[in-house]
Order: sequence, then structure tokens, then C-alpha cells
Amino acid sequence: MRLAVQEFASVWRWAWIRAHPLRFTGVVLHLLLRTLFAVFWLAAGINKVRNDWLTSDILKEIFLDRLTEMPPDAFASLFLLNFAIPLYVLVAWVITLGEIYSAVGLLFGVTTRIAAGVSMFILCGFAIGGYYDASLLPFFLLNAMFLWWASGLWLGIDRPLAKRYPRSRWFR
Repeated sequence: MRLAVQEFASVWRWAWIRAHPLRFTGVVLHLLLRTLFAVFWLAAGINKVRNDWLTSDILKEIFLDRLTEMPPDAFASLFLLNFAIPLYVLVAWVITLGEIYSAVGLLFGVTTRIAAGVSMFILCGFAIGGYYDASLLPFFLLNAMFLWWASGLWLGIDRPLAKRYPRSRWFR
């Protein structure tokens, strides 16, 4: 683990940048996408808090409205009827807090892979609940990229925490 942290720390040295310009460009692009994705989740989470999703039945109304647009025998309809609608308060809390956690984790590079995993969980819930369309594909691809590469070690709070706690899975 210590070797991985030292390798990622070398990304920001001029000698490494000159020797690996394409790889450095990929790292910068990855970090830019991570930041934009985090801002997206932060805006979504704040919007839900502002619109009172946590204490009202707004999400239940959204689910009921979505239910009218789907065939009754679709898996998404069964998911909404048997899980999401009866537990809409819990679902609202999980979505809102998950979006905010994912945003903070990705933005600051702290528990980056776990934050990406939570983000993937939320997206899977959207897809299962009947909100899947082609616009979700880039989000799934971005999440896969964030899960694959430990970009919190490149730039983020994960780097010093991984040095301090080398055996912890939280910061890898």
C-alpha cells in the first residue's frame, strides 16, 4: 500500500509530468470529471433538502406518477409498488444522504472509491425504479472509472490518510 501512495505522489512532480504527458493529461481529465460529477451530486442533494424531500411525501408522489407511465407487469412497477412506495421516507433519506456523501467524498477525494460505490448504488436504484434511459450510461461509466482508479490518492484527502493508516481499506 505504501508503494502505491508513493507512486501516486509522483504524479505531481515535473520530471514525471514531462516523462508521461499523456498519462498526466488522463489524470487531470479524471480529476476534472470527478469534480464535475461531485458538483452534480451536491446540487442534486441540496435540491432535495431544499424541496423538503426528507419530511414530505414528494418522493411518494413522484413514484406514483412514474407508476402510471409504466406497464403494470414491468419489474420497475413491482419494485415501486413493493419497495419504493411503501418505504418512500427511507428511500428519500438514502438517496439524499447518499448524494451528499458521494459529492463530498468525490469532491475532496476522501473515501473516494466508497463514495463512487454509493453513487453507483443510487444510480442502480434509479435504473431499477424505471428511470433508466440512455442518459444514465455516462454516469455508470464515470462511476466505473472512479471505482477502478483510486484518484483520491492522486489528489485528495485519501492520500495523507492512506499514509497514516496503510492497512485501512477506506482510503485505497
